[in-house]
Amino acid sequence: MPSANPLSSSPLPAPSDGVPGDFTHSAQGTSLRRILGLPALVFFGLVYMVPLTVFTTYGVVTQMTGGRTAAAYVITLLAMIFTARSYSVMVRKYPIAGSAYSYASLSFGPGIGFLAGWSLLLDYLFLPMINYLVIGLFLNLAFPAVPAWIFVVATIGLVTLLNIRGIGSVSSMSNLIVCAQMVFVVVFLAMVLRQLAGAPSLDLSAPWIGDGSQSGLLPLMAGAAVLCLSFLGFDAVSTLAEETRDPRRDIPRAILITTLGAGLLFILLAMASQLALPGSQFKDAESAASEVMLHTGGRFLEIFFTATYVAGAAGSALASQASVSRILFSMGRDGILPRRVFGTLSVRYKTPVTAIVLVSLVSLLAVVVDLTTLASMISFGALVAFSVVNLAVIKSYLGQGQPRSAGQLLRYGLLPLIGFGLIAWLWTSLSALTLGIGLAWFALGLGYLAVHTRGFRQPAPTVQFSEQA
Repeated sequence: MPSANPLSSSPLPAPSDGVPGDFTHSAQGTSLRRILGLPALVFFGLVYMVPLTVFTTYGVVTQMTGGRTAAAYVITLLAMIFTARSYSVMVRKYPIAGSAYSYASLSFGPGIGFLAGWSLLLDYLFLPMINYLVIGLFLNLAFPAVPAWIFVVATIGLVTLLNIRGIGSVSSMSNLIVCAQMVFVVVFLAMVLRQLAGAPSLDLSAPWIGDGSQSGLLPLMAGAAVLCLSFLGFDAVSTLAEETRDPRRDIPRAILITTLGAGLLFILLAMASQLALPGSQFKDAESAASEVMLHTGGRFLEIFFTATYVAGAAGSALASQASVSRILFSMGRDGILPRRVFGTLSVRYKTPVTAIVLVSLVSLLAVVVDLTTLASMISFGALVAFSVVNLAVIKSYLGQGQPRSAGQLLRYGLLPLIGFGLIAWLWTSLSALTLGIGLAWFALGLGYLAVHTRGFRQPAPTVQFSEQA
């Protein structure tokens, strides 16, 4: 009997590396549109991460690390490369929406899967909010007569409409936004080089040793933990597996390209910013980027930065809202969240409209919260998801007790274990505020799961798969 699922209409190549079978998701009659290829996925990941996202937390992390933001990014990128590889391995085996929620459910069972998905929601629900917050902040600096909340609400409305229309609208907008930001990057780097060429002395070690206000490894690790939120784009790419024409081939490639490319760009921009304006003291840490631009290229560069940064933040909000709505849809489709509310698609647009609107309503909190608190909440959820996915690789590929070759033990054992170890190291650097908020969110999810399963006496709904011949 044919499987009624979103992947059955588009046959997938069998997974390699000795993974048996071709698994597809039981979607209970719902189907997302398969229109994305590798370039669109890479652009989606980049616009989600925002090439200019280095400036979102630049002031905060620069103060935390004593001017060593570039060094903190190196640490984060090292951890993210291993974790991104684990995501690419899992999506080849389970090419469906849901990200860490789906991978954990199918590897460890529905209970752990739900808690992983619940923790991931902490990222995805609040990441659009952080973009709306900085949009309001920077546009208010440019137009002081207009309250920041007006910019926030207007952007939320526009992003919501584009997401309801479908992933095609999101993809087209993503391409334009990434291109505009890359033009700014070239102009910014050219102005930094011009400034440095005229400087009487140049200390290339400044971005790495800092200004002495913070020293040692612990401040670097604390900064690296905050910077995890910059890399959520590769996780977001995995949520589009059911809208990709060849997910087993293109999603893993897009994940690795996005992670490495964006990470190197973040390091370059952080280093250039520190060379242009050394030190870690700013008038306002949340808008330190404006000080860097004004110092480097005057009013022209500051205006250019504001325009491209706001466009990038809007694009990131567009992409992040698309991702979280698909995670909510996946959890609703599986029955772990109310199916009638979250597990349905718009007949006209084939998008999860209810989930999109819910994320927009939550995002309205951007008018009352601060950047540091939001960054803290997002970092906790990111580290939970990254930890679980690394462990899911080991469980899925090596947990059945079959004998494995040395190569498989390396690919599916040692490498994800290294990724888990690096993420665990970042866990030790989370602030008390981050841990408090994160654990409270986790407890809320555990309570919901207890009610949903009648005190854990009934199994939680999980992702259903059928094996094709």
